[in-house]
Amino acid sequence: MSSNLSTKLREGTKKAHTMAENVGFVRCFLRGVVEKKSYRKLVANFYFVYSAMEEEMERHQHHPVVSKIYFPELNRKAALEEDLTYYYGPNWREQISLSPAGQTYVERIREISDRQPELLVGHSYTRYLGDLSGGQILKKIAQRAMNLSEGEGVAFYEFDSISDEKAFKQKYRDSLDSAPVDEATADAIVEEANDAFGINMKLFEELEGNLVKAIGQMLFNSLTRGRRRGSTELAAENG
Repeated sequence: MSSNLSTKLREGTKKAHTMAENVGFVRCFLRGVVEKKSYRKLVANFYFVYSAMEEEMERHQHHPVVSKIYFPELNRKAALEEDLTYYYGPNWREQISLSPAGQTYVERIREISDRQPELLVGHSYTRYLGDLSGGQILKKIAQRAMNLSEGEGVAFYEFDSISDEKAFKQKYRDSLDSAPVDEATADAIVEEANDAFGINMKLFEELEGNLVKAIGQMLFNSLTRGRRRGSTELAAENG
């Protein structure tokens, strides 16, 4: 029996997805303006977030719902460690710390893992499917904007264990649909995914000050003027 969870997640997070893509930091990134200091802070926060998420998903890998989307080949922790070594040097562990939004994110992951592990699906979906979908585009933008040498500082976007990303995303969605969830649980997972988008937006907003300082308020304003249509809206129109 199919739960249609993948469709519910796609449809139920469209608005949040578009809102996240309209945060100033993301708008600038998509237009090719990426500042190294703010970007490396994002990588540091992601390290703590993905470490927590992957730890908790491993802990619940035999849970009837979490097991359906437990794919260790998606794990980003080692890739983020590689990137942090590039941006901060070998003693990166002493130099990074969680921002307030990052702290909220990690605490939320730990809390639902203890209380309602199936909600981890909302976090996995929000992060990993996004990484797989836009990862290659963002990787090219980051390389160009920060003048990175080939293969340096962008390990986060490289899924070496996944040869066909499109096929894998379909496999992930099929697994979501095979999850034994009732209507109320599916709705709770969608709500959690929307909350995850909200926390991601706060992570990006925290970095805007650094970015504005580096590029100037006028350029930031011109890059972020007007509302941008989200990729999810455009994808829906294009079938």
